Amino acid sequence: MYPDARCALEHRSPWELLVATILSAQCTDKRVNLVTPGLFAKYPTPRDFASVRPEVLANDIRSTGFFNNKAKSIVGAAKKVVSEFSGQVPRTLEELLTIPGAARKTANVVLGTAYGIASGVVVDTHVQRITRRLDLTRNTDPVKIERDLMQVIPKEKWILFSHQTILHGRALCVARNPRCAQCLLSSLCYAPDKTA
Repeated sequence: MYPDARCALEHRSPWELLVATILSAQCTDKRVNLVTPGLFAKYPTPRDFASVRPEVLANDIRSTGFFNNKAKSIVGAAKKVVSEFSGQVPRTLEELLTIPGAARKTANVVLGTAYGIASGVVVDTHVQRITRRLDLTRNTDPVKIERDLMQVIPKEKWILFSHQTILHGRALCVARNPRCAQCLLSSLCYAPDKTA
């Protein structure tokens, strides 16, 4: 259904993707994509982000919500990337997880989208909801869901699977009123709230 699915966060580098992914927490990708062009024009490099005060950056990202925490994470991430990784976003899950603001979901997004490295399956709210509806997992914890999906999805499909599932969650399998009648996966869906 979504053969050309890709990350919806607009970016030109692994660093920009890392920042955009941190900003996307509890925020739509559409909103993030409205904020990031001006943000990256004002702060073009990790070094620029590392030298800004979090309270200043918070004003630049206010419309993404949770702006104080996100600003601290982004400035902390920039300082870590500059001081420990020579200004380059690292290419391993273990190293990425040491960066402020980068938990498993963010690390998997960056590794998969920026570097083509399948380190795991991105589990956002769409993936969480849809994989439960399709009975691919019965867990509610994102780490456990990821573990389940890594068992049933071939590794070479991990990156694309997440993008496809997220797109499906936006297009048809929406949280409040899923459009089951239009869904080609309807016969595979076990959700108790399926619509006609």
